[in-house]
Amino acid sequence: MMTLDGMSRRPVMNYPVRSSGKRLAIATHCLSGTLEDKLAAAAAARFHGVELAESDLVSSSWGPRRIRDECARRGLAVDAYQAFADFEAVPPDVLRANLRRAERIFAVLEEIGVRTVVVSSSMSADAVDDDELAAEHLRALAEVAARGGLRLAYEAPAWGRFVSTAAHAWRIVRMADHPALGLCLDSFHVLIKDPEARSVRVVPGDKIFHVQLADAPWATMDVVEQSRHHRLLPGLGELDVAAFARHVDGTGYDGPLSLEVSNDVYRQADPRHAAINGMRSVLDLKGAGEPPELTGIVFTELAVDDISGPEVSGALAALGFVHAGRHRSKPVELWQQGTARILLNFAAQRTVAPGTATVCALAVGTADPARATERAERLLAPVLPRLRRPEEADLASIAAPDGTSIFLVRDNGWLQDFETVGIPAGNGIDGIDHLSLTDSVDDFDECTLFYRAVLGLHAERTTEIAAPFGPILSRAAADEARRVRIALHTAPMRRGDWAPVIPNPQHVAFRTGDAIAAARALGAHVLRIPGNYYADLDARFELEPGFLAELRAHSILYDRDEHGAYLHFSTEMLGHRVFFAVVQRLGGYDGYGPAGAPVRMAAHRERRLLKLRERKEPDQRHDFSLAHLTALSLSPPELVDAAAEAGYRYVGLRLTRVTPQEPHYPLATDPALMRTMKVRLAATGIEVLDIELARIGPGENPADFQRFLEAGAELGARHVICQLPDPDRARKTDRFALLCEMARPLGLTVDLEFPSWTETPDLDSAVRVLRGAAQPNAGILVDLLHFARSGSSVADLRQLPAEWFHFVHVCDAPPAVPPTNQGLIHTARFERLFPGEGGIDIPGILGALPPGLPYALEIPRATLVAQVGGKEHARLAFSKARDHLEPRKDARWTDAPS
Repeated sequence: MMTLDGMSRRPVMNYPVRSSGKRLAIATHCLSGTLEDKLAAAAAARFHGVELAESDLVSSSWGPRRIRDECARRGLAVDAYQAFADFEAVPPDVLRANLRRAERIFAVLEEIGVRTVVVSSSMSADAVDDDELAAEHLRALAEVAARGGLRLAYEAPAWGRFVSTAAHAWRIVRMADHPALGLCLDSFHVLIKDPEARSVRVVPGDKIFHVQLADAPWATMDVVEQSRHHRLLPGLGELDVAAFARHVDGTGYDGPLSLEVSNDVYRQADPRHAAINGMRSVLDLKGAGEPPELTGIVFTELAVDDISGPEVSGALAALGFVHAGRHRSKPVELWQQGTARILLNFAAQRTVAPGTATVCALAVGTADPARATERAERLLAPVLPRLRRPEEADLASIAAPDGTSIFLVRDNGWLQDFETVGIPAGNGIDGIDHLSLTDSVDDFDECTLFYRAVLGLHAERTTEIAAPFGPILSRAAADEARRVRIALHTAPMRRGDWAPVIPNPQHVAFRTGDAIAAARALGAHVLRIPGNYYADLDARFELEPGFLAELRAHSILYDRDEHGAYLHFSTEMLGHRVFFAVVQRLGGYDGYGPAGAPVRMAAHRERRLLKLRERKEPDQRHDFSLAHLTALSLSPPELVDAAAEAGYRYVGLRLTRVTPQEPHYPLATDPALMRTMKVRLAATGIEVLDIELARIGPGENPADFQRFLEAGAELGARHVICQLPDPDRARKTDRFALLCEMARPLGLTVDLEFPSWTETPDLDSAVRVLRGAAQPNAGILVDLLHFARSGSSVADLRQLPAEWFHFVHVCDAPPAVPPTNQGLIHTARFERLFPGEGGIDIPGILGALPPGLPYALEIPRATLVAQVGGKEHARLAFSKARDHLEPRKDARWTDAPS
């Protein structure tokens, strides 16, 4: 039942489009990139032609013949040119200039092989409201066009100055009465003004020269703004594009259908994906056959690993699920309760971050998997190859845009692939109610279109949730019988700086007939909801006091409408992004409890931050910090994210460049980077333990570090790492004292580090500086590598004042000491080892320090970082160090890092 057999996140394939009927075209300005990119994308999606935008023609480096040849090479016709504007009903001098412009442009279009030119009704300030004059001018333009073998398709934009409806445009075309002049009908412009498209029915098909398709939500925004920036693919908005297309068919029109969707998100996406989505929407509009009946969500599969897997399985056990089966050939577990089934896939996943659980597949029951697969292929859904043994079930699967595998199954024959290890029991859960997925705003429409078209689900209108982190758009899709429900979400304004601690959360909602009993059974593992919510609930619904008390006691959320009621509760977050919910529907309630979503999001974030700050084990005595040198390739915001995901409490930040070769992150002088860093710290709950490096040699002035210290204080840092490569003992002592005086008002200590190759090379010399400076915020930073290489005494370390020590740099290193300073430096910066892998007396040195100091892991390993990346190296450092320094006891799932 493996699902991610090397599959990329967004499969792109050569799709065998079996289209019939009208030619399908796409407007080039729907797509991003150069004209070459757009033609390649249109051809890859198997469009028959393109509608060439004026801007693409003007900006292309290709001449007219080259454009014609490149289109022909890709099997594309240039069906139309868009748009020739501001022509009709203007003064004579303007008309003369317009005709001259037309002659020049038409000559170029003729060379390209364009057949039709779209002429938009005039918005010119020179134009007048005179239909007869407009008809006369269009007739003159049609004469020019006809001489070059072109036709004019007159279009009435919904915001036209004088001509803004198809009916008005048709009157002018009839008045002009020229064989080379007809109409361009755009579903957006027509339906915005005429929702039932009555005006289309009266136009003879032979006078419709071009048809454009686009959808849109009903909105109160300016129609120009909506048309140019917020159109949608057919089927994703609230315009009846299908009825429009039927009316066009009824006229006898036999020309191309051109997708003309202006949308800022689509026009910034990969043009191939945008074109494929466009083709899928048009094929669905034309009709791909009735989808087979769906019978429900058969299973949901989660990709997990050795960190997230036990956490998720513990939650399932607490919910009453039983580990019922083990796959015969693959590392997949089956957990079941009633007909609710969850598969946990422990196979290594290249696309899933360590410690993360994520939905990687779902199976839907269908009466005819073969027909459902064939229909999916017609709608451009890639069918995925699967590795299986001969005796294993042969399941059809297709790829959703985000890489999720969708299995199409008819019965439970797939269960034969699992060895029975437990007998499923009932504990109130009897199935999967719905699956909730979160995508980026770039993928939101694409995923909706996929589930709507390929699975035949009915997409509801998009709603907005006022979430704690900014608005969330939500759109649910379900089959007619409500057996398969998928809720999609996105954060439309998220730009990466401020976000919840849980990126793109997902959840599986189980169905129950008694939410209160199910929550009571789950007990302490239910996500706790604040009391203020229930006070507000009482004010809104006047619930029976005993019932309200039960909801409050078990942290159950509640919603009600005219059809019925909805009770639901959740677990805490599992594996960084997944949680489980249990829902009960009463009466005919068909929603998802939107009013409770912001409350649940806030509770998840608060609990997540608490868990990041909490000690993970009862006997854990130390917090861990991720020193920047461990993953210096990560920018400060990336370092914070890596620390949060791995389980650190702190980070150490390198604010100054120590060597010319290393990357520099100018937090002290880059306000934008500082803002980003502050919101990442707030979002994750990670704190800054220290900043480095105040390296004061003979030529450095402590005053030059003022902004460095202020930046550290602004970030909430506690300590400053200082090195003194100065042979003059008195001078370096004075300068260290001055730096301490500068740092003290900012709440910072100054901790002296003593690398063995510097002029302050050991513990004794550092102690002399501290005693001479006599500053209350002075400290010594023991780095295990430097301490061991310097030959400093553990016995001497044990005798020093405890208040001198604020944290410790932890690592290991090979037993052999390099004979040269160059070798010492190379090891320190590029070849340290995880604790326990080398020869440093780690227990002896740490045992001589005061108890409870934070362990700052400074373990740069250049070769390993090159192999696995900085984020994974940071996770490995945390895991290896914690396991060696503080062996963990087995913990319940609620105590595992998330």
